[in-house]
Amino acid sequence: MPEPESEGPEETEGSGQAGRKPASDEATSAFGPPGVPARPEPPVEEHPTSEFAVPAGVAPPDAPEEDQPTSEFATPTGVAETAGAAETEGSAFAPPSTYSARRSPPAFTPAEGVPVVTLTKDAPWQDRMRTMLRMPVGERPVPEAVQRHEEGGPAVPRVLDLTLRIGELLLAGGEGAEDVEAAMFAISRSYGLDRCEPTVTFTLLSITYQPSLVDDPVTANRTVRRRATDYTRLAAVFRLVHDISSPESEVSLEEAYRRLAEIRRNRHPYPGWVLTVASGLLAGAASVLVGGDVLVFLAAAVSAMLGDRLAWVCAGRGLPEFYQFVAAALAPAAMAVALTLSPLDVRASAVITGGLFALIPGRALVAGVQDGLTGFYITAAARLLEVGYLIVAIVIGVLSVLYLGLALGAGLTPETALHSVERPEVQLLAAMALSLCFAVLLQQERDTVLLVTLNGGVAWSVYGALALTADIPPVAATAIAAGLVGLFGQMLSRYRYASALPYVTAAIGPLLPGSATYFGLLAIARGELNTGLASLSKAAALALAIAIGVNLGSEMFRLFLRVPGVGEPATRRKAAKRTRGF
Repeated sequence: MPEPESEGPEETEGSGQAGRKPASDEATSAFGPPGVPARPEPPVEEHPTSEFAVPAGVAPPDAPEEDQPTSEFATPTGVAETAGAAETEGSAFAPPSTYSARRSPPAFTPAEGVPVVTLTKDAPWQDRMRTMLRMPVGERPVPEAVQRHEEGGPAVPRVLDLTLRIGELLLAGGEGAEDVEAAMFAISRSYGLDRCEPTVTFTLLSITYQPSLVDDPVTANRTVRRRATDYTRLAAVFRLVHDISSPESEVSLEEAYRRLAEIRRNRHPYPGWVLTVASGLLAGAASVLVGGDVLVFLAAAVSAMLGDRLAWVCAGRGLPEFYQFVAAALAPAAMAVALTLSPLDVRASAVITGGLFALIPGRALVAGVQDGLTGFYITAAARLLEVGYLIVAIVIGVLSVLYLGLALGAGLTPETALHSVERPEVQLLAAMALSLCFAVLLQQERDTVLLVTLNGGVAWSVYGALALTADIPPVAATAIAAGLVGLFGQMLSRYRYASALPYVTAAIGPLLPGSATYFGLLAIARGELNTGLASLSKAAALALAIAIGVNLGSEMFRLFLRVPGVGEPATRRKAAKRTRGF
């Protein structure tokens, strides 16, 4: 058979490919142009170059072999120089001209790494937890779970719930926000929860736990509905936190819940009638402190006990604390007006001053200023606002009676100087008795009452020596005396691994500005507004001096506290950035 005509030209026409016989599918391809020969492949040297290739002649010759980096992460040979040339053209991928892999600038992580933070176990848990709370989360030391938990890991919801319940008791007892956060962090860390962030804002407690950067965080919160002053319960909670955070004692979650329930069920160490008698003795001792005699002592004690009973009645009827303070302030002022209208020669101002000593919210004031100084501004503002409301209640109760007394012709005139020191021995005993009664009213443990009484005597002795002998202004003398109270209170709390509040709050009782408050209110009642405001401003300055002095004394003790390091002698730890260390 004759061959097809289409094959003849294929054999004779191809340039450079004579004798090539196309495949059957090439010959019958429906997409090829009919009668057009296949395009020959170009030579290798004619292939188009890549658009990402470096043009010929731009790349410099390879560096000597000994100059090339040996690290697997180092820049390949010739890239740095090429990038340098490209940098002049504004390449976004060019490294900075000052960059050096061997000598990186301080902004980068140093080659030796970030130094590991080590915390000694000899320091109290308050210091260790407070220091870690001031660190970023990524720089905190790896937790050492001192308490055992189940094999599957810690029960996160139960640990968070226990942490919030303990924080609630501490905050309700008047503890500062920083110490509450430190206690909450100690509980969660002791049970193996590392990435926890506790938050305290006056009446709201919250804690967030995030297992890792890729896991969802778990957040729980709790609201403090009721606050009560009971330093015995506060000391028990501190002991529980100390036992949980200590590796020498084993406290399981069930044991911690059992002890917490016992703390909640415990009765107050002193019955109600003892508290009433203590409030009366406190007012009587305060009246003697400002120059009163035996009759003034009895009048101030009786009026304070009547005011305490009126406040209890208001509390039983469900009235807010504001009206309770109004009722408690009515009785001392009414007693003073009655004695002024009587033929007895009684220093009525000392009676009212003694009653005000038992009502001034010194505990809330110290806690509010301390929260502000430690950076908890929301909690500090709320506490100080609470103090302001209570002081307004006292002003309303006293002024309402003073206006009535002046209308009846009572001879209420300023008779004593502010914190006059005329009988040092008697007034020292009165100051110690005042601190003792304050400790009873705060429901302190009986073994701490004697120490607080001595601390209050030291505070008044220092104040009297500075104000009488050295002629130092009352505000400065009060600040120095309060600083010693805070210093000794911090020492006692570290020695007993307890809160510093039981050793500080009652001891500042003799320093409270009862006389300045009374004289300011009396001047306002008599129409002397400028004099009254000046006296009230002095009372506010004294109160702030007390709060700042107490906090400064505590910080001075922490400043000189030496903590042994790991493998080196005792050294002081450097302060954290914008904060302080221990």
